[in-house]
Amino acid sequence: MMVNDYEKYSRVNKYEKRRKNTKSISILMSTGAILVVVLIGIWLFGGGEDEAEKNSEENKSADIKITDEEQTNKDESESEQANTDQSDGDNETDETSEQNAANQNVEKEQVEPSDDNVIEAYVADWEPIGTEQEGPHTTVFETDSLDWKEMEKAASIATEISEEEMHTIWIENGGDQKAIATVSDATNSQFYRVYISWVDGQGWQPTKVEVLKENDKT
Repeated sequence: MMVNDYEKYSRVNKYEKRRKNTKSISILMSTGAILVVVLIGIWLFGGGEDEAEKNSEENKSADIKITDEEQTNKDESESEQANTDQSDGDNETDETSEQNAANQNVEKEQVEPSDDNVIEAYVADWEPIGTEQEGPHTTVFETDSLDWKEMEKAASIATEISEEEMHTIWIENGGDQKAIATVSDATNSQFYRVYISWVDGQGWQPTKVEVLKENDKT
């Protein structure tokens, strides 16, 4: 009787061990399967994000490189334009200086006064002062116009009063492409009437100056 009980106990014990082993193996397999799935997911999605980040960084680098090249090209273009403008400005300054020097060395010739308010009148071979205007010319008698500014310059050269010290009293129409400027010195003690004419492509040219007894444009 005891032997049978022992054998029965042994069989039950072996069965329990096998069942526990089987259960442990099943748990391990399930855990392993879950880990494999997780690793595959990380590899698929995590790798994709890394690749996306890598592509994003590469795109940013490319954008920065393009931006730097564009800025470099822009800077070079602006520098070239500045050099061109400077060269043009220098040429215009040289040309104006030559014209001013030529006008300062002219010989004056006395002529008859045009009315009783004239003390003396004279003419000279003044050169046209140059102009920034292009194309067909129509005189504009407005104080903020380019014509007005250039006519003042012509009057300054003819009277030998600097533009800074010369006071423009009035400029009026003197005929077709002609004007008459009445100006004074800085102290308003001496008055002048300057006749000027337009020369196409060369600007306003003084033709006669009259020294006045008094200002007749008040």
